[in-house]
Amino acid sequence: MATVNEPAASAPSVAGAATALVLLTALNFVNYIDRYILPGVQEQVKGEFHLSDAQIGSLTLWFMVAYMATSPITGWLGDRFPRKPMIVVAALFWSGMNLFTASVHSYRSLNLRHAALGIGEASFGIFAPAVLSDFYPPAQRNRVLTIFNIAIPVGAALGYLVGGTVAERLDWRAAFVISAVPGILIAILIALLMKEPARGVSRDRGARTAGNTSGRQSIWYLLQAAQTLLRNKAYMSAVLGYAAVTFSLGGISWWIPSFLHRAAGYSLSKAAFVMGAVTVVAGLGGTALGGIIAQRWSLRTGKALYLVPAISSAMAVPPALVCFFGERWFGTTSLMLPGLAASIFLIFLGTGPVNAATVNAVRPEIRATALAGQLFLIHALGDTISPRIIGVVSDHSNLNLGLGSTLVTMLIASALFFAGAGYAPSLRTVQTAG
Repeated sequence: MATVNEPAASAPSVAGAATALVLLTALNFVNYIDRYILPGVQEQVKGEFHLSDAQIGSLTLWFMVAYMATSPITGWLGDRFPRKPMIVVAALFWSGMNLFTASVHSYRSLNLRHAALGIGEASFGIFAPAVLSDFYPPAQRNRVLTIFNIAIPVGAALGYLVGGTVAERLDWRAAFVISAVPGILIAILIALLMKEPARGVSRDRGARTAGNTSGRQSIWYLLQAAQTLLRNKAYMSAVLGYAAVTFSLGGISWWIPSFLHRAAGYSLSKAAFVMGAVTVVAGLGGTALGGIIAQRWSLRTGKALYLVPAISSAMAVPPALVCFFGERWFGTTSLMLPGLAASIFLIFLGTGPVNAATVNAVRPEIRATALAGQLFLIHALGDTISPRIIGVVSDHSNLNLGLGSTLVTMLIASALFFAGAGYAPSLRTVQTAG
């Protein structure tokens, strides 16, 4: 069997680590622009193809099916081969899928295009955090992954804005074509400028194990890794809690522009603009503050990476209820946007810490597989199904009730994170999974 050709196990340079963080965060930003363009234009798509809300919700279903089906394969590849070239290929692939959208003229072909997009995004979502975790030691990963995940609210916001604005002025297909260009450019920069770090070189203690790759050459390795992860209570608590959050957040994010259009009477471009503005301000603020709180709190205890998302998940429910049902309860829509902003802010408080908790809970040599497992579970149990559930409930009642029905999982997430805090590893040592 061939073995992996790893870089030398010298400590990553500060400049190399910073370059990787900047480029991968920029690509994550583009990743979320691409993902959230469709929610910004879905009212136009619904009108052109004469779709029900359930069919609109199914668009993300096929995206996530491809996303999840890809993740075990990419996780195995990420633990076996250099990740930099695979990141470049993934970015070029999903950018190509955006260009392909210009030729989409049926609901079936749109579903096919959206599913293909999931393949590229799933690959990047596994490889990038694993690379960053090899550039930075455990004590710094919360800060680094918080910076990396700042791209989520900012990219999502711009996705809404690009989608709604370009679609209203030109055509909804044009928004996807425009978004393809940045992904291609950043992929080229990564190919030219970013270095591939050695696996496990940033560990705090213990011998580097990345060079022993003979166990990575078979399906048996995957089965052993999966068994190890399933027994790892710190890992499973973080992942299942994140899945419960993703169920609510994914479904709500998909439908909020349509909700503002229908419930508040906003034009499509205004709904996209408002959602984009709220997401970038509240999401960015929540992500940054959550990272700062967890970083300072974790100086005293590793439980902080679980307690921050536990508290924020529970606190996000009341303002979300005000957003969805405030008009009925109080007879005014004036509380809709404050409730939306507060709930998004609180949900994003836990984004950086929960990702840091995941990578700190496992050994370096199975980190890509662990991230693949996280990606698979959070989408299989989360936003693969919630947009369609909201659409079905909306078709049979109204969109308010559809959105509100997802909030119970935020409380489930809070309970899972609180339970996970009891298994949190110390940040001063490297957790050996299992």
